[in-house]
Amino acid sequence: MPAIDDQTTHGRARLSFASVADIDEFVATLEKYERGEITPDQWRAFRLVRGTYAQRQAEDAQMLRIKFPQGVLTADQFDVLAEIGQRYSRGFGHITTRQNIQFHFVKLHDVEPAMRMLAEVGVTTREACGNSVRNITACPYAGVAADERFDVTPYGEALTRFLLRHRLSAALPRKFKIALEGCPVDHAVTGIHDLAFLALLGPDGGRGFRVTAGGGTAILCKSAGLLHEFLPASEILRVAEAVLRVFHRLGDYKHKQRNRMKFMIRELGWTRWQEEYDRELAACRLGGQVPTLEIDPPARESKPEWIKDPSPGLGEIASRVSDQHVKGPGIVPTIVPVLQAGDEAYARWRVTNTRPQKQFGYVMATVTVPLGDLSSEQMRVVGELSRAYGDGSVRVTPEQDLVLRWVNACDVRQLYRRLSAAGLGLAYACSVADVTSCPGAESCRLAVTQSRGLGRTLEDHLRARPDLIAAADGASIKVSGCPNGCGRHHIATIGFQGSVRRVGSRAVPQYFVMVGGGATASGASFGRLAAKVPARRMPEVVDRLIDLYTRERQPGESATEFFGRIEIERVKLALVPLEQFNAEDAVPEDYVDLAESGEFAPVVMEGECSA
Repeated sequence: MPAIDDQTTHGRARLSFASVADIDEFVATLEKYERGEITPDQWRAFRLVRGTYAQRQAEDAQMLRIKFPQGVLTADQFDVLAEIGQRYSRGFGHITTRQNIQFHFVKLHDVEPAMRMLAEVGVTTREACGNSVRNITACPYAGVAADERFDVTPYGEALTRFLLRHRLSAALPRKFKIALEGCPVDHAVTGIHDLAFLALLGPDGGRGFRVTAGGGTAILCKSAGLLHEFLPASEILRVAEAVLRVFHRLGDYKHKQRNRMKFMIRELGWTRWQEEYDRELAACRLGGQVPTLEIDPPARESKPEWIKDPSPGLGEIASRVSDQHVKGPGIVPTIVPVLQAGDEAYARWRVTNTRPQKQFGYVMATVTVPLGDLSSEQMRVVGELSRAYGDGSVRVTPEQDLVLRWVNACDVRQLYRRLSAAGLGLAYACSVADVTSCPGAESCRLAVTQSRGLGRTLEDHLRARPDLIAAADGASIKVSGCPNGCGRHHIATIGFQGSVRRVGSRAVPQYFVMVGGGATASGASFGRLAAKVPARRMPEVVDRLIDLYTRERQPGESATEFFGRIEIERVKLALVPLEQFNAEDAVPEDYVDLAESGEFAPVVMEGECSA
């Protein structure tokens, strides 16, 4: 199947991204590896580009990452994901901050049948991991947001099809991330991407993009620099190709810890890098080496023409999600069906989890997914609800939630009741209680701490204190188990980065507390280190930070603005008592990581992020 089936296809009628030839090649290469015809390093580099990532467990345990370009998936695709989770994983899947869905503890020889199931519904794992162009993300509200300039989804899809299986896409020094945003609010966090496109309208009303490049987090936090103030939309394929050519030609293939594109730009200097880029862009334009993008999609989604499916009943939903078995190891979803959701709970959910579309009479509904974990039966139910109340599609968000679109305003109450019956009726989406977390030491080879344990602890703490949620106006909390920042803690109002403290001969799990990160259409700002605090004290850290904000904020100042403005010494002073820790003050629980039972013994293995 070619990478570009038809660039005029866009919206909900997407053609397949899958290729049966990819899967056949995966099987053949696995057989070569098992016969000893290729080295472990060759096999690793190959399987990563096919979305298969080894976990830290010594036994056969793989993470299978599945790409959903622009975060778009259909109800039929959700049904297949549910089956894969039940057959080959732990009975549930995990939403990532890059709008992917991944399954953990998959056996290597189960990857092939899972891939074939995905291919039947047009889904691929190609270039989901490894040194490749990763899943191209986009604003989850694109096409229906009231304030967007135009729908960026078709442009993201066209760019995906152009770069999928491209000759350079899996031959780069390191991973490469692209995002698109159409709204004034930067939901896609473009400032931390290698290449990003922010929608603009020219003086004549023509569509174009403000283009930025060279962003990133981890050990070098860098907001992307301005590449084009206004680029005609037809030029995006050429720009992407030119940037990749320079990265491929001049990037560092030797030093795994400093071979993202931002390091190359730093070494060359922006002026020299842009000269190289301009040269490649001119070559792309000359002689038609790279085509212009000749599409003219609608500026917004059209009203779907569909016959709605009947909605499943409340009792049926509750019974199904309760009966389905989820298993460990690690943290598993806690599913609590609610059959009698009251008026107060509904009113709160409607305020925090819905927003009107630009299309009159319809709303978007955000499904809050704690830790990004969905059981297989919950996946099936969400798919059914998208057919019954939406347009049969679902969007994945960078906050590890889901968005159902095209919900008739008259149907919102009935949708909420069914989500609640599925254990998915939590309010406060995108609030301080909607904590983002990477997989952490539960499965990741690089992680120091069990970040998901902290994520669950903080969510439970905050949801038991609605007063704190209300007080933390605009704040976000994000957790990563290592400096790489898969949980995006660098751009959180309050970010936590896992680390270890030595107390005599024993290890204590702790977190670096960072404040003041954020993202706007003008760029990203990164959290400043305020403290290093043992893991068990994190709820009190949050309490103290929210209290500091409520006492010292200026009128109308959001939490993100406050922590970006306040002197870091003032924040440190508030947290100093929680940093102090010695063996005499310790209790046994201090030496146990959150959500674990045994004594903390951090093991950092060789990661595969830069294999």
